[in-house]
Amino acid sequence: MNKPIIFSLIESPEHPRLSRLYSEMGYDEMQFPSVRKVIGALKKYQPEVIVAQFFYAYSTNYASNYISNLDSLLVTLQKNADYKPTFIFLVHKEDHQYLHQLTDHYNDFSKINHTFILPVKEDKIREVL
Repeated sequence: MNKPIIFSLIESPEHPRLSRLYSEMGYDEMQFPSVRKVIGALKKYQPEVIVAQFFYAYSTNYASNYISNLDSLLVTLQKNADYKPTFIFLVHKEDHQYLHQLTDHYNDFSKINHTFILPVKEDKIREVL
């Protein structure tokens, strides 16, 4: 039987390295350096969990209608109504106040996510897995 898959979107050095924990918890981890790579992998895999750091769009780094670095990923996931992975959002304390804009905008994700302020302890992630 195949192990459940966990996607780690690692766009910053602050993203905790939890490969040992994921393996211990029975997951096969796939690491990605960008949202674009995660979206590409979703064509082949349906991870049970996605762990990603939330970056609020303070400036023009993202398109004007985007809230964060994760919008395009959530849009892609919304297209498949039958598939909803658990989402673990990692966020800086100062950006936490903006995360609800993202999850409220994409209603499908407002109820199935977990949010952790960085730095996060491994035990906190273990509890939700």
